[in-house]
Amino acid sequence: MPAWLYRQFDADPSRDVPAEAYGGWTRTDVDLDLGHTALVVMHAWDTGTPDKFPGWYRHVEYLPRANQILKDVFPGLLAAARGAGMRVIHVVSGGNYYKHLPGHVNARRLAWWQQFLASLGGGRVQHDASRKKLDEVRAAYAGGGEHNQADIKKGFERLDFPPEARPLDTEAIAENTPQLLALCKKHRVSHLIYSGFAINWCLLLSPGGMADMSRHGVMCSAIRQATTAVENKETARGELGKENALWRVALAFGFVFDLDDLVAACKSTST
Repeated sequence: MPAWLYRQFDADPSRDVPAEAYGGWTRTDVDLDLGHTALVVMHAWDTGTPDKFPGWYRHVEYLPRANQILKDVFPGLLAAARGAGMRVIHVVSGGNYYKHLPGHVNARRLAWWQQFLASLGGGRVQHDASRKKLDEVRAAYAGGGEHNQADIKKGFERLDFPPEARPLDTEAIAENTPQLLALCKKHRVSHLIYSGFAINWCLLLSPGGMADMSRHGVMCSAIRQATTAVENKETARGELGKENALWRVALAFGFVFDLDDLVAACKSTST
């Protein structure tokens, strides 16, 4: 099936901007072995509506885009992946909405040794008084605003899967890197294709994200239309945060796939 990579060569030192000579985005065909590939649905949440949690929506500007992607993209994507027999793994965080489900209970049991090994790496450093003051300053400016905290807290307290991305009873649910790694080892998965939110934040850096999994030898790819990014005032109009993150995925972790190509490939293998 077609996939996208980024040709980060050759820069031209004679130009005012040497990088403008790079080859850039390049489309090529790749073979996917579904026996060793899994679709990851990461941090797909039911986040309510702006009228229920206005403070949360004032802080996390991408939530409306994520909700639209859940509605328009995820039903067809998951139906195609499941129909082709592709393994689907849900990576979760926040709240207790998943802890009772069989897919997570099994992942916890499977990962106990991985989690024990991870615990040997040592705990977090202790925070002194000066560090705590620095955290307070950051919280005032980078934490979403004091007036929004109550809504953010209420939103996270009632987190749940959205109906468009609710796991089947047979699908695994991992909440951290040891659990996802244990699942990959058990099922001999060496390539994870990520969907969910957000591509430049959780999908890259949260437990179970690409940075962690790539350190364990897992290739990590993404679906362009099945994610969005955390944007700021300067990047939101053009979704430049998303474009930069997709470039990073193609350069450092795996491939970038288009939704229609992946769905078509899955449908061609369905029985």
